[in-house]
Amino acid sequence: MLHHLLLGVVASTLLAVGLLLMKSRGPALPEARRGHIVAAAFTWLRDPIWLGSVMLQTLGYLLYLYVLAGTPVSLLAVVMQGGIALFLLMAVIFLGEHASPLEWTGIVIIVVAMIAVTLSLGADATSSRLDVRALALVTVLGLVAGSLPNLDARLRASGVAVALASGLAFGLAALYAKALTCLIIADPGTPLWIRVATNPYLYLTAVANLGGLVMLQNAFHRARGLIAMPLSSALSNLVPIAGGMLAFGESLPAEPRLAAMRIAAFAMTITGGLLMAGSRSS
Repeated sequence: MLHHLLLGVVASTLLAVGLLLMKSRGPALPEARRGHIVAAAFTWLRDPIWLGSVMLQTLGYLLYLYVLAGTPVSLLAVVMQGGIALFLLMAVIFLGEHASPLEWTGIVIIVVAMIAVTLSLGADATSSRLDVRALALVTVLGLVAGSLPNLDARLRASGVAVALASGLAFGLAALYAKALTCLIIADPGTPLWIRVATNPYLYLTAVANLGGLVMLQNAFHRARGLIAMPLSSALSNLVPIAGGMLAFGESLPAEPRLAAMRIAAFAMTITGGLLMAGSRSS
């Protein structure tokens, strides 16, 4: 499993660099508002830096999918969070953004969480069983929870609401991607292209990721990367951690010490992401 987690680190690095390039174009590119989403998307696609950022993120995501096939989604979520700490460091160095003491504390917590999850590796099984009803319930609850911040005008104006919504979309996409790999592996007798093309979770994954990408770009337009990215990331990791246990029956290590370390790593992941949000102001 350690090999898969190391590949997860590579994937998270590619995603972090891609997100940095995307944020660098955030203020210059138009926001995708209702009625103008298509026009804004065409403008983004004509921007070579933005397009390059999407290519890097696509490469990182493909590697993430490969790792996901042999790793519990709740465990991989913690490793992928390390890319957010890297994003924040690069935002300070290359974009000139400033981190508050709370945000720097969040970075340290995320690094400690990655160490803790690595030390917690035991003989726990990596296979997952898909519970379709539980995944549908997680989806409904997530959509309801994600809509609540939009009820606050201040959160909408500051970019916090759309950043949280993007994290929700990415988190659901991670669960759908895991479901995709589960169904593909479960039917080895059918040609791969048929298993992929007829799998509904392929299209749910694509829609959720696309929606998350658009909302994250909007968040980058309204808020600093040091604010938008941790907020998005905190939710995008909370959803797979909770959803992986509910929808895929992913369990903690049998050894109490390793289980406690894993729980601590999950808790630090969420805490670190929230702390990195700082004052939640742009």
